[in-house]
Amino acid sequence: MTPGRERGLTALLCAVGAGLALLAAGRTWATVRAEDAITPLSRTLTGGDLGGAPSALGWAGLAGLAALFATRGRVRVGVGVLLGLFGAGIAYASVVAVRRSAVLSAAGDQTGLLRLGAQPDVDVSLWWTVSLAGGVLLIVAGALTVARGARWPGMSARYERSAPRAVVDDDPSAMWKSLDRGEDPTAQRNGRA
Repeated sequence: MTPGRERGLTALLCAVGAGLALLAAGRTWATVRAEDAITPLSRTLTGGDLGGAPSALGWAGLAGLAALFATRGRVRVGVGVLLGLFGAGIAYASVVAVRRSAVLSAAGDQTGLLRLGAQPDVDVSLWWTVSLAGGVLLIVAGALTVARGARWPGMSARYERSAPRAVVDDDPSAMWKSLDRGEDPTAQRNGRA
C-alpha cells in the first residue's frame, strides 16, 4: 500500500471512530425504572447524561483528523499519540459510564425520588458499545500514525509559504507596473526569468 493510501485509510479510521463516539453520545445508554418507589418513575439517560468525556474526546479526534493532513514527520507522530490517547479515553469513559453505580448516580442527579424508592432497575442499551468501538478505531488510527505517519506525504507545496521574494524596488506599486507592462512578476521567483 502506498504511503498516501495508508494516510487515507488512517484518516478514514479516525473519522469513523470520532463519528461513532459523537453519534453514540446522543443516544440512550441506560434506563432506570423504580416501580416500587413512592412515585413510580422511569428515566432514560443518554451518553451525554452519563458523562461528557466520550463526546468531548470525539470532537478532539475530529480535530486530530485535520492535523493528520496539516503536519509532517515527528509532529504527525505526536498527533498519532494524541489520537491514541483520545481513543483510550473514549473507551474507558464508555465502560465506566454504564456501571450500575454511575447510572444510578446520574439518574439520582435528575430526580430525588430515586432516593425514596426501593431497588431501581437499570437497563443498559448497546449504544455504549458503539462509543467503545469508536474509541478502539481511534486507538488503531493513532497506532498507525505513530508507526507509519512520519513517511506519509505532507500537504502539497502550493499550500506552503515560499521564501520571500527579493525586493528589487522599494516602490510598492512596482509589481502592479510590471503587470501593466505584461510581465510576470512571479517568473523570477520560479526560475523562469
